[in-house]
Amino acid sequence: MTTKLLVGLDGHSSGERALAYGEEMAKLIGSCSLLLVYVIEWSPYSFQTAEENAQRHKRREEEITTAMSRVVQPALDALKERGLAAEGIVKHGNVADTLNSIAKNEGAQQIIVGRSAETGLSQRIFGSSTANLVMQAHVPVTVVG
Repeated sequence: MTTKLLVGLDGHSSGERALAYGEEMAKLIGSCSLLLVYVIEWSPYSFQTAEENAQRHKRREEEITTAMSRVVQPALDALKERGLAAEGIVKHGNVADTLNSIAKNEGAQQIIVGRSAETGLSQRIFGSSTANLVMQAHVPVTVVG
C-alpha cells in the first residue's frame, strides 16, 4: 500500500518548508506519493457587485490556472525530476476546510503545512488557518516552522 501525504502550498517560504519536509518524509517512507494542494482563500463574507458576480467564474478559473502554473507545477516538476510520485490540486475555499476535505477524499494519511506568520486583528478574531486545520483535521497534521 502506498502512503499518501498531502502538502499544503501557499506560494511563500512556509509552503517551501512544508514541501521540503514532505519530500524528506516520502523518501524515508519509501512507497509514498505526495499530493500538493494550493488553496485560494475565499470568504463567503466578501461583498461583490453584480458586475463582479458576472465575471466570477472566469476570474476563478484564471486564478486556478495561475496558481497551478506559478506554484504547483514547478514543485511537481522538481519532485518528479528527483523520482518522487506527486500530483497537484488547486481549489478555492477556506484553507483549513478545503485541506481537510481533500485529505479525506483522497485518502491521505497525513497533512503537512508550514506555519505562516499571520499577525494582527485578523488572527485574533478568526484564528489562523493552520490552527483551525490542526483542531478539525481527520488525519494527523504536521506543522513545519
